Amino acid sequence: MEKLDKSVPIPLYFQLKELVLKQIKEGIYRVGDSIPTEKELSEMYDISRTTVRQAITELVQEGWLYRVKSKGTFVRTPKISQSFIQALGSFNDQIRALGMNPTTEVMDFEVIEAPEEVAEHLKLEPKEKVIYIHRRRFADNEPIVMVKTYLPFEKCEFVLKHDLVKESLYPVLGMKKETQINKIRRFIEAVEAEEYDMEHLQLERGRAIQQFISIGFNMQDEPIEYSLARYRGDKNRFEIIISSTK
Repeated sequence: MEKLDKSVPIPLYFQLKELVLKQIKEGIYRVGDSIPTEKELSEMYDISRTTVRQAITELVQEGWLYRVKSKGTFVRTPKISQSFIQALGSFNDQIRALGMNPTTEVMDFEVIEAPEEVAEHLKLEPKEKVIYIHRRRFADNEPIVMVKTYLPFEKCEFVLKHDLVKESLYPVLGMKKETQINKIRRFIEAVEAEEYDMEHLQLERGRAIQQFISIGFNMQDEPIEYSLARYRGDKNRFEIIISSTK
C-alpha cells in the first residue's frame, strides 16, 4: 500500500485525494465500487478524519465519487469533459478525442414549417420551410444529449441527401461556402429534467439538464442553424478557457 509523505510541503488531504484518484483511474476501484470509510482511510494512512473528509469531498465535487446516506461513498462514472461551449468542431470529433466511441440516432429528419421562435432566429418569414433534425447522441453507447436542429430549407436542401447517422452535420454544411458555419452564438442555462429527458436520456425527474441554444452563422453573418441541445448534467461538464487580450 502506498503511503502519504508527511515530510513534504504538499497538504496531506491533497496527497490522499491524488492517491484515491490514481486508484480509480488504475481500476483498483471501479465504477459502482465503494471506497473505504473515512474511519478506515484515517487509520490506513494515519491522518485525521477531517483530512480524509476534505479529500473525499473534493473528489465528490469533481464528479469522481458520490455519497449514499448510511451506505457509503462510491465511484461514479466520470463526466465527459467537452469544449463544446467554445468550439466549432463536431460532436463526433470531440467524443473521439476523449477516447470514446460516438454514435447517433436520427429520430426525425424532415421538412416542416418553421416554428415562430425558429423563424425569428433564422430570419425567415412566418411558416417558411425548414429542415428539422431530431437526434439522440451517445458516447460509448450511453445517451448523453438530445438535439433538435433547424436549417433554412432554401439554403440547406442538399443536407437531406446525407446520412446523418454516419456523417456529422457541420462537415456536411461545410460542403458549401454559403452554409459553412463560421460563428456560433450560444445561450446556456441549467434546467430540471422533464418527461422528454426521462424518456430519451434515462434520467429521473428533477435531475440536472444543461440546455444550450445555438445559432450558427455563415461567413456573411447569416443564420444557418438553430439548435436546442439538452445534455445530461450527471454525464457532462464543459470547459471554458479565458485568456487576456493585449
